[in-house]
Amino acid sequence: GADGARRPNHRPSTGWYRWGAHVTRNATAYLVGAAVLMIALAAPVLALDLGFPDDGTKPESRTERRAYDLIADGFGPGANGPLVIAVDISQDKSVVAPLAEAVAADPGITAVGEPAIDDSTGVATLVAQPTTSPQDVATQETVLRLRGDVIPAVLDGSSATAHVGGQTATFADLGDRVQERMPRFVAAVLLLSFLLLAVLFRSVLVPLKAVVLNLLSVGAAYGVLVMVFQWGWAADLIGVESTVPIVSFIPLFMFAILFGLSMDYEVFLLSRVREQYRRHGDNTRAVIEGIAGTGRTITAAALIMVAVFSGFVLGSDPVVKMMGVGLATAIFLDATVVRLMLVPATMKLLGNANWWLPQWLNRLLPELDSAPVEEPVEVGSPQIGV
Repeated sequence: GADGARRPNHRPSTGWYRWGAHVTRNATAYLVGAAVLMIALAAPVLALDLGFPDDGTKPESRTERRAYDLIADGFGPGANGPLVIAVDISQDKSVVAPLAEAVAADPGITAVGEPAIDDSTGVATLVAQPTTSPQDVATQETVLRLRGDVIPAVLDGSSATAHVGGQTATFADLGDRVQERMPRFVAAVLLLSFLLLAVLFRSVLVPLKAVVLNLLSVGAAYGVLVMVFQWGWAADLIGVESTVPIVSFIPLFMFAILFGLSMDYEVFLLSRVREQYRRHGDNTRAVIEGIAGTGRTITAAALIMVAVFSGFVLGSDPVVKMMGVGLATAIFLDATVVRLMLVPATMKLLGNANWWLPQWLNRLLPELDSAPVEEPVEVGSPQIGV
């Protein structure tokens, strides 16, 4: 009857409830198996190479690709990504000719155009064509060699200065800057997320677990991008004709979106778990009821997002494909492996320690929940699903 449905020990016969009970009964196996899977997917991120795909990576049906191939065939691969060297000659005009000769003599340069000199501004420009294509590692090595060895040797003792630019050098510099700043950006987001979750759930381990697992989801997505686009694994299945570097802005873009989405799912699930735990004090039962109450909604929301982002893969531009593959993969993994396996298994094994908060920290953190905190009741019967 209605009264029986409200009894604390009532066990709803739903698939999500049975799944939660199954995972908590086999928590160690699910924790180890899911963690190994996610770490294996994230491992390739160590080989992440940031850059920018040029028109040579687009399908041959695109006019940009045909133009790229015609230029490369007629003038050499480096013609698609010339280096522009700007020289400040306002204090010394005599360096232009020696500099042009030194640049032309470099083994990575096939030709240097006639210097363009503007006496009114005191600036000279040299256009140097590399021997290799814009995406070739050898081209980046040429840029570094010009900046570190060739140009300083010519300008030593002169007041003139020179800088290597152009599209190829710019994209390489952008990738380096992103790699340099990425750890700070990630650390700031993780710290703020931890603090906000600690305030919301009045716990230390729950926000720490949430931050680590969400970071694991993003890392796995990065790893899949490396495997597909840099290593070419199954690339032909999504219409990628050649390996390409990961576009420099994609990791930052993906991290912001994915961490926000995964944190939404985390808060939605943990809010229900905490609500049930405060009601009856049984941690395992609270985890099962949290899964049962939110599993359908989280899965439906994730499926919608996966379907939307999977549509990006149908485009012909490798940059759009990267966004689609990365976002769809991360959300799928987060809503399945993380939210339905790692989270319940971890919370089951941690037990009541999930909700531990030092008194000194409790006094420092502001109280966002105006409702009085209920003391968990003692549960005398065995935990459900154990």
